[in-house]
Parts: sequence; structure tokens; C-alpha cells
Amino acid sequence: MTGKLYGVGVGPGDPELLTLKALRLIKEAPVIAVPGTVPENTVAYKIVVQAYPELAEKELLPIDMPMTKDHEKLRESHEKGAKAVASVLNQGKDVVFLTLGDTTVYSTYLYVHHRVAEMGYDTEIVSGITSFCAVAARLNIGLVEKHEELHVIPASYQIEEALQLPGTKVLMKAGKKMAEVKATIKRLGASAVMIENCGMPNEKIYRSVDEIPEDAGYYSLIIIKDSKRA
Repeated sequence: MTGKLYGVGVGPGDPELLTLKALRLIKEAPVIAVPGTVPENTVAYKIVVQAYPELAEKELLPIDMPMTKDHEKLRESHEKGAKAVASVLNQGKDVVFLTLGDTTVYSTYLYVHHRVAEMGYDTEIVSGITSFCAVAARLNIGLVEKHEELHVIPASYQIEEALQLPGTKVLMKAGKKMAEVKATIKRLGASAVMIENCGMPNEKIYRSVDEIPEDAGYYSLIIIKDSKRA
């Protein structure tokens, strides 16, 4: 009998935002997969181990997920990751794959999930607290009210057209293109707030576009409200 793969969202950074289900599955699973070459150095591991120190005693499976837009390199890493997970499942062991935030939102885990599912293994996605919900809560603001729309936008691509949509705009993964993102926001006359490393020890809050540093890190999330509600 083969094992089952669980893609488990661990939230954006605060270990207290781990769900009860996530923590239960992590405790029960004999093998924990993490996105990175050295499990103990990954952000997901560092989040969970604060809530569950016994994680250090688990069998850890590193899955290399390179930060690149090279389609061939990504395909190769995803295939390799899926095969590594499958080899453990074939031993009859369940695998919990830790992923930041929510498993369904821009998660690298999904690339492995699709491949493992296509190979015929049993899989399950377990939701976690999304980064943009955590950021809004940390800023003590709402994301959307009444009939407002919510747009979640990967800021590493062209964003000018998306920023003109009505409602609240969430810009994710803006770090590497922060200078360009800031310039676009200013050009459109929008106001924005940002949190870098939400819920982590090195969390930083920026309450205006001018405050946002151009060298902000990868885990930076920007919220832009309609001017009438900003």
C-alpha cells in the first residue's frame, strides 16, 4: 500500500497561525518534505519548528525549488521533486509537504502536487492562512467590504494595467522588481502599504509608497486600496 501526499499550508510566518489540522498532520506524518536543499534553513521549517520542536527529529525530505524563470530548469526540478516524493510514497509512508501561506495561492508545491497526482498517488491539499489576509490583519484593516473586488497580482510581471482595476489590489512577490513597482504605483497616483516578512522576527511595516525600500526582500506584500477608501 502506498502512502499519501499532503500539501500543507503553514501560514506566512507567525507559528501561531498554523492551523490545528496542519499541526496534526505534521505530527502524524513520518516524512516531512520542505522546499529547499537544506531543510533546516527553509522558512517553512523555521515556522513549524517553533510550534513543534519535535520536527527536528522527523525524517526530512529536501525538495530543491530554484528561484528561476527558466522553464526547462523549473520543469526538471519539479519532475525530480515529484519522483523523490513518489519514492517515499512507494515505501508506504505518508508525506507532508510544507508550503508557505496557503497551498493554493502561487505555491511551488502545486507543481509537485500535479505530477504526483498524475502518477496515480493519493493527494490532499490543506489550506493555510494566506499572506495577504495576514498582512491586512497585521495592519488592522479590511481587504474588501460590501461590493468591492479583490485582485491578487504577481508583481514580478507587468502590473500597470492590473493596478487600474477597481477594488483592492494585492501585489505579491514584488521584491526583485520593487523599484519598478514603486514607480508604477506613484505614476498612477495610488497609495499603498506594505509588510516585509509578515509574522517573522524581522518583520517591517511601511505605511506609504515613499517608505518602501527598493531593496525590499522576496517576502514583501503590498496592499493598494481604491483612492476613495484609502
